[in-house]
Amino acid sequence: MLADKLDAPGPYDPPRQSPGFDAGKPHWLTLDLGGEIGELAPMSLFGGGALIELHALLQRLDRLAADGNVQGLLVRFTDVNLDMATAEEVRGAFLAFKAEGKRKLVCHADVPTNAVYYLMSACDAVGVQPVGEVLIPGPMAMPLHLRGLLDKLGVVPDFVHVGAFKGAAEPLTRTEPSREMRETLAAVVDQAYLTMQSGIVAGRKLSPETVAQRIDEAVFTSEAALAAGLVDGVATYEDFRTQHTSGAPWKQVKLKDSPSGGGFDMEKLQTFLGLVPPKRPKEPHIALVYALGGIIDGRGQGTIGARNQIAGRTLAAAIDNLTDDANVAAILLRVDSGGGSAMASEQIWRALQRAKEKKPVIVSMGGVAASGGYYISCGATKIFALANTLTGSIGVVGGKIALEGMLERVGIRTFPITKGKRAAMWSAMTPWTEGERASVLAMMEDVYKIFVGRVASGRGKSPEEIHAIAQGRVWTGAAAKERGLVDELGGLTEALAEARKLTGIAPEVALEVYPPEPTIKDLIEGFDSGPSLLRAAADHELVPGLAAALGADGVAAVSGVLAQLDALRDDPVQTALVWPVLLR
Repeated sequence: MLADKLDAPGPYDPPRQSPGFDAGKPHWLTLDLGGEIGELAPMSLFGGGALIELHALLQRLDRLAADGNVQGLLVRFTDVNLDMATAEEVRGAFLAFKAEGKRKLVCHADVPTNAVYYLMSACDAVGVQPVGEVLIPGPMAMPLHLRGLLDKLGVVPDFVHVGAFKGAAEPLTRTEPSREMRETLAAVVDQAYLTMQSGIVAGRKLSPETVAQRIDEAVFTSEAALAAGLVDGVATYEDFRTQHTSGAPWKQVKLKDSPSGGGFDMEKLQTFLGLVPPKRPKEPHIALVYALGGIIDGRGQGTIGARNQIAGRTLAAAIDNLTDDANVAAILLRVDSGGGSAMASEQIWRALQRAKEKKPVIVSMGGVAASGGYYISCGATKIFALANTLTGSIGVVGGKIALEGMLERVGIRTFPITKGKRAAMWSAMTPWTEGERASVLAMMEDVYKIFVGRVASGRGKSPEEIHAIAQGRVWTGAAAKERGLVDELGGLTEALAEARKLTGIAPEVALEVYPPEPTIKDLIEGFDSGPSLLRAAADHELVPGLAAALGADGVAAVSGVLAQLDALRDDPVQTALVWPVLLR
């Protein structure tokens, strides 16, 4: 009763269904989407959080399509944020829901932008709010280079890399992108543009030339968008709903339904407190394993940290347990990672090879599965990627920043006392000597050879063939398929279908998902990782006088630099992706 009360609309909330709605009769449904669409939402006992879980959205659309009484679906977009690869997956689910005209799908938004408008173009009708806008300027990559700032601060970035295209450290070591980086980013932007253009062409029945012209115009008022054929109606959401449901009864549905039907999940709370064990399928099933975030050594924050980090020991142990479980017929690894520790990547790769000896291992790549993210994927039974997935980046980069010059500017000096020629080699104060740098480069070259060998073995090619397409080059999923780095273009839905095909597991059999819903035990164990030295420096704990010396702007700049570099702190040999972000 409490859950139902909590979920009931308030006296000033809009109605959640039309009068006389009957789920047993033909009807329409409405679905509100707001916030970021991503892989896993943060922990919440009450089903809150702004992140829309991709798999939950795909499942929901699939379940709605299975209801014979559903005549159509109205999706309302409110400040939705997603990358082009994710938009590809959701757009495919939209088309599947429509089933070539069997059901209607209409969409409404206030101010749709690039990826959201591309997604909405799959709908039978597109509506936009009066005094709203359509903003489709096209994709862009904008690398941010910090070398000039570091020079002014007296900070020396000392990085080496294996692979001409391995540009993760370029924002620190160069004042502008290299030719290789420009080539890589241009290919990424070109693929995003092609996806966006072709989707709008197909959905809006416009010529490629017209769509290119619309993208060049970029900014449309709601009325201008209507005149340009980008939308079908300018109306409030309520009027748009009335127009397209044609008087049919309707009901608002949620992304997920709790067992009680309300927002509060008592069973979830009991599991969190350890009063009941986590649910696991008792019959043969497929395990969906998420590998999200940076790849780090050790346990990280354990199971609770597995929602946003890939810890070598933690994930390898989980994979081994699933391998030994006879009821797990296949492992579906969902990867969204730009890489990290080479040692942890190897640890996870080995665990997946042990699994592959007993059962199929299918990889589904999300927005990014590059460098270490590709390392852990390359030995799979089959690899799926989206056309706009960023993958490959088979190379190695590593280094450190030398803070001595910056500290001396504010009157701070260090006096290392060492025993051993290279005892201060990993000090954050001074750059490497030529001999030290040569040793680091040799170590990285060894890691690169291992990396190339893993890929060659997994992809059935020679090391020479892989080296020709490696060297740190980031490929889109479409380009990676052409070069044999992935097997098929498709998302989580297609990868799951392949896993079911290989195992004979029926679609109605529940998945086992890792990481599971966290418990209080996981939460306590996740507290054991303290702040790093660089984080401490960013928070001014390392140098108390630095804030006063640099001023607010200088402190903000140094904090940002140190925070970005924190990802490179654990292992001198790192496999990280480029830092530029594609604007959405």
